Amino acid sequence: MKKYIKFLSFLLITVLMMSCKKEDFNGLSDIRPAVPVTVTNAIDYRPEPTVSTSIAAGGAIQIVLAIPSGSGRTIKEITRIAASTSYTKIQGTTGLYNAAPIPVGGITYTFNTTLAEYVVKGPGVIPAVSATVGTELANRFYFMLTLDDGSVLISEAVRVLVTN
Repeated sequence: MKKYIKFLSFLLITVLMMSCKKEDFNGLSDIRPAVPVTVTNAIDYRPEPTVSTSIAAGGAIQIVLAIPSGSGRTIKEITRIAASTSYTKIQGTTGLYNAAPIPVGGITYTFNTTLAEYVVKGPGVIPAVSATVGTELANRFYFMLTLDDGSVLISEAVRVLVTN
């Protein structure tokens, strides 16, 4: 009889453990937003999206942000833009590259700036002579987007590679 009770107990415990749902989170995975923000003109991922600028062509920097057309959402505004080495600047209200909200009303936004403007606006930026060919700018660009439903997204850091 004892063997029978032990066997039933073992069987019950086994069934209960197998019926538990295992979570798909491993602590190392990224948590992605429901509406992803992509940089459509990225030339590389190092590991973040990277765009390029050419010193010879005047140092124009262009970053094209987009959300999927099938998401049912639109970008209401670009709430903040930061040039920094970390996300902390975009979460605050001081030291921003652009603090004034920029109305968008679509699924894409094109940000345009120059190396000269970057030197002036980017906090802690070393003078333009340090923007040498084949290097990335010290600060990355971060964008805070507000969607039409009021949800807020923060883009991945966007790197800028300096070319000839």
